[in-house]
Amino acid sequence: MSRKVTKAIFPVAGLGTRFLPATKSVPKEIMTLVDQPLIQYAIDEARAAGIKEFIFVTSRGKGALEDYFDHSPVLEQELRKKGKDDLMATLKRTYMDSGAIAYIRQHKALGLGHAVWCARRLLGPKEPFAVILPDDVIAAEKPCLQQMVEAYEELGGGSMVAAMEVPPEKASSYGVLDYEGETNESVKVTGMVEKPPAGTEPSNLAVIGRYILAPEVMKNLNKKKEGAGGEIQLTDAIADEISEGRNVYGYRFAGQRFDCGSKAGFLQATISFGLSRPELREELQDYLDELAAVRSAAQ
Repeated sequence: MSRKVTKAIFPVAGLGTRFLPATKSVPKEIMTLVDQPLIQYAIDEARAAGIKEFIFVTSRGKGALEDYFDHSPVLEQELRKKGKDDLMATLKRTYMDSGAIAYIRQHKALGLGHAVWCARRLLGPKEPFAVILPDDVIAAEKPCLQQMVEAYEELGGGSMVAAMEVPPEKASSYGVLDYEGETNESVKVTGMVEKPPAGTEPSNLAVIGRYILAPEVMKNLNKKKEGAGGEIQLTDAIADEISEGRNVYGYRFAGQRFDCGSKAGFLQATISFGLSRPELREELQDYLDELAAVRSAAQ
């Protein structure tokens, strides 16, 4: 029987250069998608999956991200004075209990695997853990990580990665799975390769930024083996599990993934999440219809 997954690592040390100049002073993870930052979507998803301890791997210049989770007595007082109970409830969702959150510095950008490795001392030697990449925002009726935790408990252990099919011509931009034993949601992974050269990818089933990892993966990361791009790749450490005879699964989640690490993906997510909000839907849809009409007339 697998142990409960109660800890999650959030690698948030990246500089967000694709969003400069905004990210010169604002960490990418607190850039706002409709009316809440990317990191809040990730935290809400983790909480829904039963995560109790949150480990952030940060870097210099991420102070605003750390401040985001602090209490704000002055703002609370003002909201109470004005009787804005709904906003008070929204504010409380941003708070973390004392001791539930930890921050670890990644001093050099040596890859996702290295970022995860930086949190090694906050995990037990026999403890599975989750990894969530806030850049990947997933809209789903049941949060993606919750889907994975439920499937993981049924499978009884090993490691699991979230997976989705991508166009074959884009597969070389992802970690890609070789697999067998397909079911409705889960596949048995027989191999993994990070950003394979075009034409060499084993499938078009790509790894997305959600992971449930066995403690042995952290031991593999201890080897600090360089992979694609000269970085320490998390997919390489997971692939080592396969070569050592331990189970790795790919989980086809139900939901829509948005790559909010890119400008186009961020804009697409903003529109989609805006249309999902009853108070915004009609006005936003009218605007989009107007744009479509103007574009059609211009053609």
